[in-house]
Amino acid sequence: MTAGKTFIEISNLSKRFGGLTAVDDVDFEVREGEVLGLIGPNGAGKSTTFNLICGYYPANTGSIRLDGKEIIGQPPHKIAALGIMRTFQHNMPFEGMSVTENVMVGAHTTLHGGLIPVLLGTGRARSEERALRKKADELIDFVGLSEERDTPVTSLSFGQGRLLETARALAGEPRLILFDEPAAGLTPSECVRLSEIIRGIADRGIAVLLIEHDMHFLMSLAERVVVLNFGSKIADALPQDIRNNPAVIQAYLGDAAVIGADTENGSGADA
Repeated sequence: MTAGKTFIEISNLSKRFGGLTAVDDVDFEVREGEVLGLIGPNGAGKSTTFNLICGYYPANTGSIRLDGKEIIGQPPHKIAALGIMRTFQHNMPFEGMSVTENVMVGAHTTLHGGLIPVLLGTGRARSEERALRKKADELIDFVGLSEERDTPVTSLSFGQGRLLETARALAGEPRLILFDEPAAGLTPSECVRLSEIIRGIADRGIAVLLIEHDMHFLMSLAERVVVLNFGSKIADALPQDIRNNPAVIQAYLGDAAVIGADTENGSGADA
């Protein structure tokens, strides 16, 4: 994975909820094809930062610029259409649909004729529906759900549901995917598979911003790590430097063994 040019710049970003400052003057950049880790103890402001980037929360101050253009103030669906997708801590499939149909829904921001005509296969939407199904099939193969493509999503295992979330995010043709604790609840073998998929995503030139509890999982993937504590950025460095950073160790209550863990199945501190 080789990171390319900077295409998202976050500057002086802050978010307050009443008297609580959840994100405090945070700045970092995201580069094409980069896997960037975002870690910190509970309450550090990680999920709030995700929600600010996606437009779910309005920022109090600061800037988020995509290709030099400000996106703060844009609604979430327009930010998604610009190429910023995310997954969530809990699987959120559209029940009553198959795996293929769920992935097709993820492409709604790329459609010209609207999602409903495409799913119904009416009029000119038929050709777009065929192209969309082909794209969905390719993404399902990419994440390893080929045998489940026609399966109702309610029949998937938890780990398969994680893979479905990834394929659905990719269907929107993202330039950046925000993964919120993707390894939570996965078996060791499922974590290995997910790591391979995330590397493959970065190899396609898509940036990945990753929140994760499992430090071994995150540190083995991330090319760079940003650390938050009490809403403020305290570090932005290579993984090997983060492991030995005194401020980071102190933020994790002095648990240096967790931050520096490099065991095969070690799980890290609360990220």
